[in-house]
Amino acid sequence: MNSDNTLIQQDILAYLEQHENKDLLRFLTCGSVDDGKSTLIGRLLHDSKMIYEDQLAAITKDSKKMGTTGEKVDLALLVDGLQSEREQGITIDVAYRYFSTDKRKFIIADTPGHEQYTRNMVTGASTCDLAIILVDARGGVKTQTKRHSFLVSLLGIKHVVVAINKMDLMDYSEEVYNQIQKDYLAFAEQLNIEDIQFVPISALEGDNVVNLSDKTPWFSGQPLMAMLESIEIGNDSNTEDFRFPVQYVNRPNLDFRGFAGTVVSGQIAPGDEITALPSGKTSKVKSIVTFEGEQENAYVPQAVTLTLEDEIDISRGDMIVKSNNTPIHASQLKTHLVWMSEEPLMPNKQYYFKFATKMTTGAVAHIDHQIDVNTLEQQQALHLNLNEIAVVDLKLTQPIACDPYTKNRETGAFVVIDRLTNGTVGAGMVIDALAEGEQHASAQFSEFELEFNALVRKHFPHWNTTDITKL
Repeated sequence: MNSDNTLIQQDILAYLEQHENKDLLRFLTCGSVDDGKSTLIGRLLHDSKMIYEDQLAAITKDSKKMGTTGEKVDLALLVDGLQSEREQGITIDVAYRYFSTDKRKFIIADTPGHEQYTRNMVTGASTCDLAIILVDARGGVKTQTKRHSFLVSLLGIKHVVVAINKMDLMDYSEEVYNQIQKDYLAFAEQLNIEDIQFVPISALEGDNVVNLSDKTPWFSGQPLMAMLESIEIGNDSNTEDFRFPVQYVNRPNLDFRGFAGTVVSGQIAPGDEITALPSGKTSKVKSIVTFEGEQENAYVPQAVTLTLEDEIDISRGDMIVKSNNTPIHASQLKTHLVWMSEEPLMPNKQYYFKFATKMTTGAVAHIDHQIDVNTLEQQQALHLNLNEIAVVDLKLTQPIACDPYTKNRETGAFVVIDRLTNGTVGAGMVIDALAEGEQHASAQFSEFELEFNALVRKHFPHWNTTDITKL
């Protein structure tokens, strides 16, 4: 009996260890309204045997009341959790689902396709490694498809799978598939996406989702699930630039003082020379301490405590970097900004800006241009409304340690917080520090003067009025 218990215990431990050591892939689904995003996620969960019997029974019952698939089980109801989503048959909230296969663990973000929920999509996409962009085979590449692809590119997602859905309604036509592939690739030349793959699917019928379909004999690639299991994301993280935002000073007693945080990029070892920003003080790493004890090195995404050979002043919000590889350290930055508040962004209004663990105050000194997310055209803007995206110049009250977002997603991202409500009103991505000639002294002008100047430049360009924010 004891030997049986021992074997069971060993099996459980082996299973847990195998599960713990699996790769984790975070991905999102996005596409035009009713392209089948939630149905696809439901199909992935259903065909990979990740639905409990009581869940299946519940959605079978709900399908009769709120389903959109006739007599069939509406798998989209697995994901559309809000009552308003089910009643309208659309996705509003960002719904997260967790599942795993023998090869990998997955976190899915089902993001809304509607333009008025752009902020929800940006929230869902900000931590993802891969995006599945659904294209309805009946309509081809639409304006919303282009908008989502631009946002995916803007947020630094390097892997895209274009799933051409509802192929069953087009008789699984190879010609339709090839035309959509050609149209999408032509548009994607404008974007910064490294890896694009295509797959023809029917989320409703299950074709090429988990198993290859015999209805598309002309397709020689993998089904969607096999793509998700095999796409290599290990090289996506930045292993060159060591960045360690300090979360808190760990001082359990008088004999120990360490700096706790998470390694967001690069790696570090005892003896490496470091610089603490913003002070610029240097030292060497004495030890790397974890709950299990000291270790010889630390790398992404480990949470550790660093102790240094010298007593230097470091506090929460500071960043520890290697002395021979330092980031941008500036108070004026050029950035992409996604506005997420009902109240418009006004230049020169003071907000809190949070970069990693560092909080500071500042303002948008100048809106360079707004980006039309549907056409990618650049437009003049006096302010930013909800869900609008622009290139803006930030003027902060103190220098911030950061990197261009394209180089480091962790240290190149920031959020904008309203000083009165403490609500998050925007999210941004650093492009670079402003050069000396680009820096702004716009605080000398009133809000009315700035708006009037922008209004004249927008509607009377033939007057050749000078942009006063660049004086």
